[in-house]
Amino acid sequence: MRPCDSCDCDAPLEFSIAMAFQPIVDVENETIFAHEALVRGENGEGAWEILSRVNENNRYSFDQTCRTTAIRIASELGCQQRLSINFLPNAVYEPEACLQFTLKAAKKYNFPREKIIFEVTEHERVDSEKIVDIFRTYQNKGFLTAIDDFGEGFAGLNLLAQFQPDIIKLDMQLIRNIHNDKAKQAILKGILLTSELLEITVLGEGVETREEFDYLKDQGLRYMQGYFLARPQFMQLATIEDVLKNIYDH
Repeated sequence: MRPCDSCDCDAPLEFSIAMAFQPIVDVENETIFAHEALVRGENGEGAWEILSRVNENNRYSFDQTCRTTAIRIASELGCQQRLSINFLPNAVYEPEACLQFTLKAAKKYNFPREKIIFEVTEHERVDSEKIVDIFRTYQNKGFLTAIDDFGEGFAGLNLLAQFQPDIIKLDMQLIRNIHNDKAKQAILKGILLTSELLEITVLGEGVETREEFDYLKDQGLRYMQGYFLARPQFMQLATIEDVLKNIYDH
């Protein structure tokens, strides 16, 4: 199947991008589970500076460029773990057609598709049926799927009832000061139980303090991401030694 004719996904992006990578850590086994690719400018400019240049005319091209750039750079850096890529659901015109560039990049750079995680955020208002269609297509093609910022935005439990992704990433507002908040603690326990029954991996993002880290670990949350463990590295991959040093030095 060739890319669809209904969007400009194959048009060159009019500005250059690069990537930073932040590790997702398996705190139980003290290994790196995945690296999340975060868009940056070619000179390290922040994500918001780049995202502010995305509009209706270049949305499709931007989304495709982010995917292929993340795969290329991760491969060049020797990434052996999973690679997590954010995508814009409103930039997916037809799920299977819009995967063609991703599949070509994975093959070209010898990056196994089963190690690629596609994250969708709840911030963007999208019809849930469209997200479910996209996710099912991606899973059928061998990719992993994740709902980012779970518990914040337009979807949440309603989306989870329609489709069970491989991973849900808890919104950082749920994580913040959870060790002192009984309501957040109760919600976390409910999510962990639900996810266990649905065989979904739960990941806590935005972990910033020792207290949050210790509480989440005590509750059995195995996968974490956040400044407490490692900050995003521009055009570099953090090592587990970097992560453990940050944890023990705090």
